Amino acid sequence: MGLLSFVGLCYLIYLTVHSLLSLAADSDLYLFFIEKFSKKLHYFHNKVVWITGASSGIGEALAIELSKHGAKLVLSARNSIQLERVKNLCVQNGAHPQFVITLPMDVTQTKHHKRYFDQVVQQFGGLDILINNAGRSQRANWEEIELEVDREMFELNVFSVLNLSRIAVKHFLNVEHGGHLVVTSSIAGLIGAPYSGSYTGSKHAIHGYFDSLRREKQETKKLTVTLLCPGPTLTNFLKESFTAQPGVKFNQSASVQDKRMSAERCAYLSAVAIANRLDEAWLGKFPILPMTYIGRYCPNITRVLSRYVTNERLQKLRDSRNTVSDSSAQNRPPPPTFGGVKVTAVKK
Repeated sequence: MGLLSFVGLCYLIYLTVHSLLSLAADSDLYLFFIEKFSKKLHYFHNKVVWITGASSGIGEALAIELSKHGAKLVLSARNSIQLERVKNLCVQNGAHPQFVITLPMDVTQTKHHKRYFDQVVQQFGGLDILINNAGRSQRANWEEIELEVDREMFELNVFSVLNLSRIAVKHFLNVEHGGHLVVTSSIAGLIGAPYSGSYTGSKHAIHGYFDSLRREKQETKKLTVTLLCPGPTLTNFLKESFTAQPGVKFNQSASVQDKRMSAERCAYLSAVAIANRLDEAWLGKFPILPMTYIGRYCPNITRVLSRYVTNERLQKLRDSRNTVSDSSAQNRPPPPTFGGVKVTAVKK
């Protein structure tokens, strides 16, 4: 067997193993092996961790997960009552009440970020990990989205993250031990998602900004940047999603019967990725991860598959089956639906 034939055979074996594992795993394969052989969750012991968007969903589950491993937690979101509820859950899971503080804030009010940051540093004497988790998704036809929605989306999902992160980076670069930036992105930050134009754009922007930051500061050895990319997760994220009009929420709920990753499993895998200082982590149940691999690494196959996988089918993979209906059977006009998904207009 010649050298080229041997290399080709090895590559074929690699692709076969890779494909089979991706069908069974609920994370990218690097994280899959890290979880099995090198969890290192003691990394969080005595670490000061600030989580935005901590009042529900992935942020709540991540706070509870880190409380099990000795982290000192700062929990932020707009809803102070829900933050206190999450704090109590953290204490029940092993955190000392003194080491869990709530810091209610609206992350889009960037003029207050420096004051909040100084409060955290003063409270705990520093900050080790900032987890930018606050954000919202979207369901809307691309051409119907009002520009104000794009602006609101980027204010929340991008600009607030950038501003708070820049404050944190300046701090990390000026302390001996450095620090760790974590941003909750999305599978939609890796491949385009239909009916989520503003959201997909915001998450692609996050990857551009933070991939650039990671490359720029890698020689300092003082900054770790981790991007978490969850797929469909069982949270209230869908209910709070933007639509095409400002001030209108999607107001649909996911179903426990869906093939969605639980918030707890997502938080655990995220914790493993952070503890092992991974650059990027993909999280999701089948068939989301195989589709992501194909979308990223096999564009020609993606073009062929896109002819047969309809947008309605993609929506059924992303959203609750309870939100999918036959619009013609309901005798509804086209504007209230997209991809067969009903939209209930609810003002904030």
